[in-house]
Amino acid sequence: MGSVRLTDFWWRMERQFGVTYARSFATDMVLSTLGSRTVLQALEQGESTKDVWRAVCAHLEVPSH
Repeated sequence: MGSVRLTDFWWRMERQFGVTYARSFATDMVLSTLGSRTVLQALEQGESTKDVWRAVCAHLEVPSH
C-alpha cells in the first residue's frame, strides 16, 4: 500500500463509511490495536496514517487496499 497521506486516509475512511459516519467512527471507536485510542487520538499523537488505516481495516475485517 505504501504511505498514506492524511487526505488519502480521510478519502478512504469516507469511502468505507460515508462522510458523516467516518468522522463519528474516528471520534468514538476505541481500537485496542491503536493502544486503546480512537482513530483521531492516534493520528493527533503522531501515529502514521498507514498504521491507523491498517488498524481500522483489521477491526472491520476488510482488506486495506
